[in-house]
Amino acid sequence: MTTLSYADSALSLLPPVVAILMAIVTRRVLLSLGLGILLGAILINDFSVIASGQYLGEQVAGLFWDDGALNAWNMYLLGFLVLLGMITALITVSGAANAFADWARGHIKCKRDAKLMTMFLGCVIFIDDYFNSLVVGSVARPLTDRYYISRSKLAYILDSTAAPICVISPVSSWGAYIIALIGGILTAHGFTDSGHLSIFIQMIPMNFYAIFALLLLFCVAFMDLNVGPMRQHELNAQKGNLYDEAKGLPPGANSDLPEADNGKILGLFLPIIVLVLATFYFMVSSGGDVLAADGKPFSILGAFENTDVASSLFFGALVGFIATLALVLIQGLDKSYLTKGLVAGARSMLPAIYILLFAWTIAGVIGQLETGKYMASLASGNIPFALLPAVLFVLAGLTAFSTGTSWGTFGIMLPIAADMAMGTHTNMMLPMLAAVLAGAVFGDHCSPISDTTILSSTGANCHHIDHVVTQLPYALIVAGISLGGYIVLGFTESLMAGLATCSILFVISVLVLKVKSTQSTS
Repeated sequence: MTTLSYADSALSLLPPVVAILMAIVTRRVLLSLGLGILLGAILINDFSVIASGQYLGEQVAGLFWDDGALNAWNMYLLGFLVLLGMITALITVSGAANAFADWARGHIKCKRDAKLMTMFLGCVIFIDDYFNSLVVGSVARPLTDRYYISRSKLAYILDSTAAPICVISPVSSWGAYIIALIGGILTAHGFTDSGHLSIFIQMIPMNFYAIFALLLLFCVAFMDLNVGPMRQHELNAQKGNLYDEAKGLPPGANSDLPEADNGKILGLFLPIIVLVLATFYFMVSSGGDVLAADGKPFSILGAFENTDVASSLFFGALVGFIATLALVLIQGLDKSYLTKGLVAGARSMLPAIYILLFAWTIAGVIGQLETGKYMASLASGNIPFALLPAVLFVLAGLTAFSTGTSWGTFGIMLPIAADMAMGTHTNMMLPMLAAVLAGAVFGDHCSPISDTTILSSTGANCHHIDHVVTQLPYALIVAGISLGGYIVLGFTESLMAGLATCSILFVISVLVLKVKSTQSTS
């Protein structure tokens, strides 16, 4: 089958832009993604209906069966979602979630503490963004519900601690991937004086978006700063409606599950602890097996660079599920409760699974269109050198927003940023690479077709588009702060000047938000 490339055409933007705009306007995510997929298939196959149909069939089949074998990555991730849904439901029917909420009422004294506790959990569980969003969401929901914190606010907290923490943590799936990618790029350009881990650590303070997204989240949680649509969602939550008042409960919500009256807090935390430890073990083990097969010495960082994230999540969740099941059986949970929990838990993840399947499909279509390469090509031309960090930040953000993948954006934009630095000023290599990392996380935060955005809304049991719309103002504020920092960094070539600029803009932004929040509640 002959397919067309649109790497040098603005038409490559059409499918993702149509899908994103339709999702926001209609709130029907699957329909919007489906239209984007169909439009992309028609473009790729030169408007041939038959060829487009055949192409779509191959794309859908490839989600489950690829290169003559089961698509293990996708299947493991879908299995992880189902298992985590069942774990969450079993915790609910056992009464453990309710017991935790009762405990929290006596120890977590106010709404602010509940939000800060959720943020703390998100920062502690940093090994993977999928894992972070879903696990912290499961633990935090009873706590945030108790204090009438909207599910949209919970989703924002989950999303703003997942990717920003993972992208600056060397011991995470993100950190390992970035270290391996940047290491190869720098080695190819002759930068061999410093170790790859050392270079990654040097880049952490240059990732303005990740740093100030976390700082803004802390201020939002501590000062109750509500901006844009989030204000209305929080007002609705105070009236007892934690969800969108027009939509009611989001798909998959487990609100109608029965709950045992003899639940213990241990029934919540022990399965989660087992899940975290087991996942960490499988990540290190799978990466260590690769190192051993290649004849390389074992190291934690090396193991994370070579880990199989999908299988580690699945097997970690399987161990966590077994531990949860054992606890509820020891508790003597009624068999009808157990059955309802297992069925409802698996079903609760179906909306997320459907959206993920469509998102993966449109990601494949966008990759075939080479949308990312077109976005990257916009960075070439007569752009003043001093503006390159800021330009790369914006382009990486637009690329991640359009493609729904920060990792894909890393793979496309980082080599281009390195080439541009080599052709202009090598001393700005690391800031330009950091600007790409920051922009990719920003675009990923804003994109309705991002898997991290999808799973953050799933972890919070929040309507997907509600999460996108309510998080967007916060993301744009941090992006504006970061952009100012990268402009100053580019002109001064000083990291301290860039950080100082971001800090000043951050303080001004928080003060303005505080004044507006006070006015809206007075």
